[in-house]
Amino acid sequence: MGVHNGRAARRTWVVPVLIVVVGALLISLVIMVNRGQADPGRGTELGAAVEEAPTEVEGPAQPDLSSAERHDPDDLQAAGPVDAPVTLVAFSDYQCPFCARWSHETLPLMMEHVQAGDLRIEWRDVNVFGPASERAARASYAAARQGAFWEYHDTLFADGEKRSEAQLSDEALVELAEGLGLDTEQFVTDMDSPETADQIAKNAQLGLDLGAYSTPVFVMGGQSIVGAQPSQVFLDAFEQALAQAE
Repeated sequence: MGVHNGRAARRTWVVPVLIVVVGALLISLVIMVNRGQADPGRGTELGAAVEEAPTEVEGPAQPDLSSAERHDPDDLQAAGPVDAPVTLVAFSDYQCPFCARWSHETLPLMMEHVQAGDLRIEWRDVNVFGPASERAARASYAAARQGAFWEYHDTLFADGEKRSEAQLSDEALVELAEGLGLDTEQFVTDMDSPETADQIAKNAQLGLDLGAYSTPVFVMGGQSIVGAQPSQVFLDAFEQALAQAE
């Protein structure tokens, strides 16, 4: 009788404890899943080189990705002084809607620091969306050879919208160049040149080597920012990088 009562007593407290333990595990699992989910409106993940994007100025130490910076005075896809205290490297794709949004909302704000001489922006297309992206990248480089990279870039991302694949055909890209007053004969030659193909391939490989398998991805002052984060994230990151440089 005493043994039976003892077993019953143990069951009365073992079951509630198990319920509490299982409940705690479920809560922990939900928290972990929520933390791991990316914001679908902000782009995608950086690969093996970087674990997560900084959403705050302060946070865990990240690997130094300053090797992405070229500081090449002959870089046709850069804006700002070669020796600017802060460099922003942007990895993008002309079929990426988040890249279009960032270029429309945040790029003009960053260009203000370029004009002040405190920031250099180096643009790199990784072309993860395929042939149409590569055509657009070659076209933008051809425009760059006529000193019109940023104008052509802004046209491809007009009003913060990406163009459809059909709007990135060879003919459509040449029409854009003509609309900007470029020499279209020279544009076509440059777009199809081995030099342009080599430069576009190098830009893409640089991004892939850093783990930028999706876009947009940025390196500001050697630290990563993943996705089309709010403009304030970039402004804060710039101020922190500038303070560290000084």
